[in-house]
Amino acid sequence: MIDLHTHGLGGYGTRGASPGDILAMAGLQGSAGVEAILPTIFSAPIDEMRRDISAVREAMRTQREDRENTGIPQSARITGVHLEGPFLNPAEAGALDRGSFLPADADTWRRLVEGFEDIVRVVTIAPELEGATGLISDMAGMGVIVSMGHSDAIWSEAEAGFRAGARGVTHIFNAMRGFHHREPGIAGFALMNPDVYVEVIADPYHLDLRTIELIFRVKDPGRILLVSDTVKGSPCSDEGRPVTDDKGRLLGGSMPLPASVARLLLLGFDREAVARAATENPATYLGLSRIAGNVHEPEA
Repeated sequence: MIDLHTHGLGGYGTRGASPGDILAMAGLQGSAGVEAILPTIFSAPIDEMRRDISAVREAMRTQREDRENTGIPQSARITGVHLEGPFLNPAEAGALDRGSFLPADADTWRRLVEGFEDIVRVVTIAPELEGATGLISDMAGMGVIVSMGHSDAIWSEAEAGFRAGARGVTHIFNAMRGFHHREPGIAGFALMNPDVYVEVIADPYHLDLRTIELIFRVKDPGRILLVSDTVKGSPCSDEGRPVTDDKGRLLGGSMPLPASVARLLLLGFDREAVARAATENPATYLGLSRIAGNVHEPEA
């Protein structure tokens, strides 16, 4: 399994992390049954995001050296980073710090990723922001996978983001404009466009079970991406307790990806479709290959 969207697990997370924290997080993910992860960086001031990205890069370097020395994977493989921000809409901040959100401009993007271009794999951006479509085009031109999210976009704005180069939608229905019968919005666009990938958090709290069923009925099974969206403090087991603040607001996912997969199978979802959404689809999305059960980077 490959988890494209995880901020942490157990006692470890990506915010203010050391390389050791990232490695420990990968170890917990591996113990839970995840083969590869894309550590997701919270929106924050540029310098803080860069420090968190740097920690992931150092952890990747250590992990590569360990694998070369032992030849045995010890934890979930770290495949790069997913940047959830800072080009997001404050109206749909969710649990993120809306004060850290920034205008969608090329100079800010350059300052954020300079020196890290080789490990930034996915970026979440709100396509309705002024300048966003141009920035999406720039990102896609660099080989970055652009996902639309934390967004108040109407259908036409989401479509403009897709035409500019966006390929996915981040945790569909969560932290985005709701579906309305006179304006389906970004969620409606994501469901109806056959080429758009959608992240789905399948724990017991982020989506009603009937909403998950709707997604699996409407979307091409090759375009569904199961993700955990776990954070520091999320349980490592399959107990599925909610992770909330003192006001009851969800802060992240409640179970590792394998537990979400097991939950859907127990509830009667199609086994092949669920398995594909946690394994083959994220590998294809990231451009990874799978050889003898292991995840590999594409050859240059």
